[in-house]
Amino acid sequence: MAVLDQLTSQEAMDLENKYGAHNYHPLPVVLSKGEGVHVWDVEGKQYYDFLSAYSAVNQGHCHPKIVGAMTSQAQTLTLTSRAFYNDMLGRFEKFATAYFGFDKLLPMNTGAEAVETALKVCRRWAYQVKGIDENDAEIIVCENNFHGRTTTIISFSNDPVARKNFGPYTKGFIKIDYDNLDALEQALKNNPNVAGFLVEPIQGEAGVYVPSEGYLQKAKALCEKYNVLFIADEVQTGIARTGQLLACDHENVKPNILILGKALSGGAYPVSAVLANDDIMNVITPGSHGSTFGGNPVAAAVAIAALEVVKEESLAENAEALGQLFRSEMNKYIAESNIVTLVRGKGLLNAIVIDDDEESDTAWNICMALRDNGLLAKPTHGNIIRFAPPLVMNKEQLLDCVAIITKTLKAFEK
Repeated sequence: MAVLDQLTSQEAMDLENKYGAHNYHPLPVVLSKGEGVHVWDVEGKQYYDFLSAYSAVNQGHCHPKIVGAMTSQAQTLTLTSRAFYNDMLGRFEKFATAYFGFDKLLPMNTGAEAVETALKVCRRWAYQVKGIDENDAEIIVCENNFHGRTTTIISFSNDPVARKNFGPYTKGFIKIDYDNLDALEQALKNNPNVAGFLVEPIQGEAGVYVPSEGYLQKAKALCEKYNVLFIADEVQTGIARTGQLLACDHENVKPNILILGKALSGGAYPVSAVLANDDIMNVITPGSHGSTFGGNPVAAAVAIAALEVVKEESLAENAEALGQLFRSEMNKYIAESNIVTLVRGKGLLNAIVIDDDEESDTAWNICMALRDNGLLAKPTHGNIIRFAPPLVMNKEQLLDCVAIITKTLKAFEK
């Protein structure tokens, strides 16, 4: 078989199963093309994408402006490492810091790398600025978090699948319940060694759990009270996904450290970033942190284009309007349903909860039926289905998708 021979779906899946590590359980569909809100499989069947590569493709598949920036830069200069300057990184740093309102940006490649970077920045700030004794700093995290899959990050996960047989685990983290201000204050006031509070404004992987109104604002106030850094992981919720540029913007909260990834690239090329002001970011000095590919010219060009698209096409405003419409339409169905108990979310980051236990395969079977009906989504935590289409979707397309979803769900009514 030649490398570029046309494959059937089964042939492509067989290749992955034979030669690839089995670290994912994909829905059995093999995609070969994407444009806007649609993707096509190798046999040519068209689908609505209702996952957006876990919100990495907010700007739609193969957005011409983003792809154009990537291909143009790739034909000029792709990588220098940070051993030398390049003529794109400074432009990206200036553009993004103004865009999000911070003094400094530290570029990386993946979301997990950006989270690790934020943890390192926070710890160094704790020792050099706050005055905590070296190696004593602790960072508060939330139960049911998802920040990535590195060894340190899984050390403060409570997902047994992510953790089991990967120890020993990294110390220095305190876990509290999400959306629990009393638990946060108890952890803060009883421990002078707390350096930061790492939180997802909406817990996406856990099932699109939206905290109580005012939670983020009050949590930030508690962090200020106890001189602790508020670290917002907006890798999934950022870049217009929830109906604001950042999910924190719904409560006018400015994080001390902001973590971005996924849609920062428009899904075209890995790029992530950590942003903070000088009083925090200046603890990073030459040799203390780095990445060969972090800040490369292609990533910089892609990220600028991806962020321009968000503003030029009013994607946050579109996500807000269509998200309200989606939840309204789904609630009409849920009022008569015995298979779906609720819909929740903000903007175009939403989930439905299936009336079944987490160990059942009902949500998976629903996603298989959705696939057959021309819409792609994936379950999370057994009985929850996340819906996150590209933000370039229009009202007509959204209502078409609602019709597909409700038609499919009706076939599973008890």
